[in-house]
Amino acid sequence: MKRISIIISTFCLTMIYGQKVSDYTYVSVPEKFTSFKDDYGLEAFLKKSLKGKKYVIIPGDKRDWPSEVKDNPCSVISADVLNDSGLLRNKVLLQFKDCNDKVILSAKGSSNIKEFVAGYNEALQQSLIAVPASNPIDMRNVTAQPTTVNEVKEVVASTPVSTVSSTSAAPASPAEKKAERYSNGKLDLQKIQIDQTQFILADSNSSVPFATFKATAKKDVFRVKLANGESTIGYFEGKNIIIELPQANGEYSKEVFSGK
Repeated sequence: MKRISIIISTFCLTMIYGQKVSDYTYVSVPEKFTSFKDDYGLEAFLKKSLKGKKYVIIPGDKRDWPSEVKDNPCSVISADVLNDSGLLRNKVLLQFKDCNDKVILSAKGSSNIKEFVAGYNEALQQSLIAVPASNPIDMRNVTAQPTTVNEVKEVVASTPVSTVSSTSAAPASPAEKKAERYSNGKLDLQKIQIDQTQFILADSNSSVPFATFKATAKKDVFRVKLANGESTIGYFEGKNIIIELPQANGEYSKEVFSGK
């Protein structure tokens, strides 16, 4: 009987303290990653990637959580992206914490791309390799135990080194290609492709996002969110990108960014 009790006790401790990221369904993602000066498209990229791994994304503000999650806050893990950059590389640290504020997964990613938007997104993409798909368990037995410290396994994701034959060079990956550049005569912007459905136009010098484009059902037409928070539409017209900018009088002006 004593042996059985020990086995049951060990099982319960595993249920409470031995959680993995894949055990969860809900991931809380903040509106802004505080260690970065700007967004750089990281929030949108992280949300889309986690949704692709079958996680359900909820807001960082607990007041906006659905009722079933509010009743069991320990069924949620919180995601955060930290700026871990050095002098020569853009680096990020992706962390997931449980309801006890204990890190249950920490994954690093790095990029040689110096442009912030492209570099940070490539680094985040690398760190996400360490995140498994959601395979949720029953979280009703998980409770908050703030005094318990979990062992943290840190996974470092690195870019695989491609080999080049002596006769021909391997084609460059999308992240290695030079960013496309556009200008309206006043602003010089670079087009950073986040994935197949969205891209960012960012300042060529500072890499601060100017506008984020998300695909619609119509080819080459996009929903656009400007840096000031306003929403509009944009589209390709030949080699140019057109944004219909809202004016104070309620009208829209056609802003043409020509490809260089």
